[in-house]
Amino acid sequence: APLPTEPAMLNPARPAPALAALALLAHAACGGTPEGEPVRIDVRRGAPFVEVAEALATADIIGSPFLFRVYARVSGDATRIRPGPYAFRRGTPWRAILDDLVAGRVLTARITFPEGFGIDELAARIAAFTGADADSLRAVLADTATARRWEVPGPTMEGYLYPATFTLPIDATAEDVIRVAVAEWHSLWTEARRARADSIGMSAQEITTLASIVEKEARRRDEMPLIAAVYRNRLRIGMPLQADPTVQYALGGHRERLLFADIERVRDHPYNTYHRGGLPPGPIGAASARAIDAVLEPADSDALFFVARPDGTHVFTRTLAEHNRAIAAIRRERARNPTPRP
Repeated sequence: APLPTEPAMLNPARPAPALAALALLAHAACGGTPEGEPVRIDVRRGAPFVEVAEALATADIIGSPFLFRVYARVSGDATRIRPGPYAFRRGTPWRAILDDLVAGRVLTARITFPEGFGIDELAARIAAFTGADADSLRAVLADTATARRWEVPGPTMEGYLYPATFTLPIDATAEDVIRVAVAEWHSLWTEARRARADSIGMSAQEITTLASIVEKEARRRDEMPLIAAVYRNRLRIGMPLQADPTVQYALGGHRERLLFADIERVRDHPYNTYHRGGLPPGPIGAASARAIDAVLEPADSDALFFVARPDGTHVFTRTLAEHNRAIAAIRRERARNPTPRP
């Protein structure tokens, strides 16, 4: 009798279906060249993997949703993907797709909160980023209950959304934005900064409040410690702060020149530091770490006054007579060179 032939599955000319499938899976997972524009795919929270695979196939990012599901099960990734907005190009290797889905490498965008911004400006910026209603956001940020919820000293969220650039998913909500900005303010208060605040007898709220004034006053960052020294000196001797930015805050908007009539118009406002002693009830804007550190470690100066030059720098003086002479000199300088203030 003739010898039996080898089983068909061992014939190299006729590979077994299982081996062919594995070869196809390996090629799809590791091979391929991405092409075309990225296509957005939204993975909803709790979505079954079959839904994700079908969405990728519908967008022509993968060819076979069935084989993609098999590969994801074999690799153990099918149950590990994270929700969010993603983007992939046609022909992206499956391994790269799953790596992004498991790591949560979602589509992101950046939002920047500049130093000195108040809650009105911040609400408008958050609204533009998230699509939320700006007026509703302003009301939320001005609510004392919101300050309690986010565990900031208050009285509102004014001054507690830290000025920085944040990278967030493109579908981030207003609450997501607030969360990261407040978390950044909390993280600023290291053990060393809290210890320094305790040593000078000031709370985090008081430091942040004074820093927000310094932030508004300083045209140059290197002058922040000197400006902070002036205000710390005034507080020490019981002299009113007489800070123009607090009056402008009470007026509800910036004035290029603050007049005596402006100060009197908001005479009884709690933020009018010309007519009320001590610090105002809370910050008047977002203060940077540099402004906060200037308040914690002011310059070694006994100056009580400062006045801005045309270029935005300041002249610092100890006495009212010196201050008046500096004002007169700067007025003469402005008359000789009437260029707009930067």
